[in-house]
Formats: sequence, C-alpha cells, structure tokens
Amino acid sequence: MKIHLTSVFVDDQTAALRFYTEVLGFVKKYDVPLGPDHRWLTVVSPEDPEGTQLLLEPSTHPAARTYRDTLVAEGIPLAQFAVPDVEAEHARLVSLGVRFTQPPVAAGPVTTAVLDDTCGNLIQLSTEPS
Repeated sequence: MKIHLTSVFVDDQTAALRFYTEVLGFVKKYDVPLGPDHRWLTVVSPEDPEGTQLLLEPSTHPAARTYRDTLVAEGIPLAQFAVPDVEAEHARLVSLGVRFTQPPVAAGPVTTAVLDDTCGNLIQLSTEPS
C-alpha cells in the first residue's frame, strides 16, 4: 500500500496552480473540469511525476474551510514537503516574495520552515539528515 493522492484545500484553484507550479516548482498532472466552477486539479513533484499527487481542492465545503482556517489560526501546517536544504529553499522562496510564518529552525536532526501558500494554507518544508 502506498499514498497515491492527498489534498490541500484552496480558495482559488487557478491561483493555487500558479503558486504550486511557478513558485514551488511542482508540475501539473491532471486538470479536468468538474462543472462550471471546479476542476480535478493535481500537481506532482518533477522528480517523481508518477508519484504521489497533490489535489488542489476547492475549499467550498464549510467543514473544509473551518478545518483549514482553524489550522492557520493555530499556526499548524496542513502539509509538509521535503526539500534537500531548507535554508536554501527558504532563501529562494523569500526572493520570490513568499511569506514565511516560521523561518528555518533546527529541531534535533530535522530543520523546518513554514510558509503561507497564498491559498489559505500553511505549508511546512523540512530537511532530514541524509
């Protein structure tokens, strides 16, 4: 068994696609219309195009919005992405205008940072020792 798909709830799928591809560097996998207002919109890592997909899911359901907004209010990331070097990725993203709610912090052998994805979520970046 393996994880095939997970999701983040986003305010605007078009803006989310732009942020997750043009800023974070993911690539679009599927973009299928689902009625006039929504799409089945997934991105994947360019390093693993057949790997786990991230669904950029509309946050229109009240429970989804409450869940996501509560996490943000508490400073809790909705998802975590692994990067080879958190400090380098933090510097790259800051140069692109990304807002971080937590700069890189070492916690034992792991270094993390938390960013605002501009779509309603906090995302944690992490680097684990090799």
